[in-house]
Amino acid sequence: MSPAGFSRRGTPALLTAARADRPAGICHDGRVKSPFEVRVRPARLADQAALTGLDAAAWSAESGFPSVMAPDTRDATFFGTGNPPEAHLVAELDGRVVGYIRLKPPTPLPENAHVIQVQGLAVHPDARRHGVAARLLDAAEETLRKRGIRKLTLRVLSTNQAAIRLYERHGFVREGTLVEEFCINGRFVDDVMMAKRL
Repeated sequence: MSPAGFSRRGTPALLTAARADRPAGICHDGRVKSPFEVRVRPARLADQAALTGLDAAAWSAESGFPSVMAPDTRDATFFGTGNPPEAHLVAELDGRVVGYIRLKPPTPLPENAHVIQVQGLAVHPDARRHGVAARLLDAAEETLRKRGIRKLTLRVLSTNQAAIRLYERHGFVREGTLVEEFCINGRFVDDVMMAKRL
């Protein structure tokens, strides 16, 4: 069943209509040039339902962990005490929430306060290849620089090569690898640590 506003083939309904008149171009990095602009803004409590649905649709064993958690944990609400709306930026495509980035301190230590960690970056499968993740990263960097943050870090599974390429294009470098850190679907997977100086 497709989310509201998305076609059965997984393309936002209005994008499908727009392509009938004007085919989308292909960027040098393989992204589809969307006829609609991706807009990034701070998350609001009213985004809760859209983000809960997006989270359920976006994650997989290759990209992250929510899909491999027990089913009852995936039904929890998106925002909570440890993940307030203020820790998120959301991306809209044609007025619909299609992605988010979660930005949090990696530790509560004041000596670590100059560092922020990406603790979640997701794009709805139906909205991928439209530059949503890139716009979220750009907006996050701009927001964090204004706050005086000096370093942005993240962890990504070694199996998620598309995400690793995206982060490398945005200037992230590998700082280390936790070898066989996770066992997912019977396979040991490395956890790659990446960072970018802002």
